[in-house]
Amino acid sequence: MNRLKRFIAPALCAALLSGAVQAEQRTLRVYNWSDYITPEALNNFKRDTQTQLVYDIFDTNEALEAKLLTGNSGYDVVVPSNMFLAKQIQADVFQELDRSKLPNWQHLDPKLMKLLEATDPGNKHAVPYMYGTVLIGFNPAKVKAVLGDNAPVDSWDLIFKEENISKLKQCGVALLDSPGEIMPIALHYLGLPPNSTDPKDYEKAEALLLKIRPYIAYFHSSKYMTDIANGDICVAVGYSGSFYQFGNRAKEAGNGVVVDMRLPKEGAPIWFDMLAIPKGTKNPEDAHAFINYLLRPEVIAPISDLVGYPNPNKDATGLVAAEIRNNPNLYPTAEAQTRLYILEPLPHTVERARTRAWTKIKSGT
Repeated sequence: MNRLKRFIAPALCAALLSGAVQAEQRTLRVYNWSDYITPEALNNFKRDTQTQLVYDIFDTNEALEAKLLTGNSGYDVVVPSNMFLAKQIQADVFQELDRSKLPNWQHLDPKLMKLLEATDPGNKHAVPYMYGTVLIGFNPAKVKAVLGDNAPVDSWDLIFKEENISKLKQCGVALLDSPGEIMPIALHYLGLPPNSTDPKDYEKAEALLLKIRPYIAYFHSSKYMTDIANGDICVAVGYSGSFYQFGNRAKEAGNGVVVDMRLPKEGAPIWFDMLAIPKGTKNPEDAHAFINYLLRPEVIAPISDLVGYPNPNKDATGLVAAEIRNNPNLYPTAEAQTRLYILEPLPHTVERARTRAWTKIKSGT
């Protein structure tokens, strides 16, 4: 009897340890942008798969990249923007996706997938999650008070013409703290390639931005959202969905602030946030399962409803709230799409020149 107990005890311990290891393996670690998914999506995935979920957030691509380039981010699924994704693929950060584990790939819009091959040839490493544009958000009442009824809110002239922005200074103008997005807008406004590799072009963009620098309150990639919803600024260059989200927050607060937006008629950058699996992931199976889950039309559509961004799922568009899918500033029309441009990674020498220019612009010197 005692001998049997001695035999059973180690076997039982081994079984328990095995179960503990399996439980550890069933923990999925996700690193995503803040305010970028519904709680229901997370809760339902955990319920349906019996997977523990560690869900952390970041607010800049640079913060994510710093973790990825260490070689051991600790995450199983991450959400870089497409321009950063291209550089990270070159750095061999991600593993290739196993399409056999992504049957819901069929729902993706082939036109958008073709566009994304510029940063991920063959769409081997990532799946688009949401996309959007960089455009102009504004407080209609405050802009009208400063510039009158004919304020060019549908044009980059609102920002880049000194006669406009100098007046808007009194109610506050903010720009993204993002040379990879603001500099291409300035280049395109000047009639230059937004992804130019000529350092001299960046000197011209720098001169344009330095000219309007005295009238810009600050550069920040998230502060403008709260400020425009509170009425603390009147104009911002930011992400399309952020103006939708924080316009709704202003309504909920009942503070009398209205937030509107316009996709400038000259065109604007289109960006994609991508779902990717870092090399060294501890849980590639559940990482694929999570991505495949987010490719379900009935899952991704409510996320678009919450965040105000279009998703690349062609079979989900009809499920997205009409106020979003019928808003041409959120879901660009076919005609507007012809004036959108995707941002591409630059050679290191040009990237350094752009970074130096941005440092001067922010300091105003």
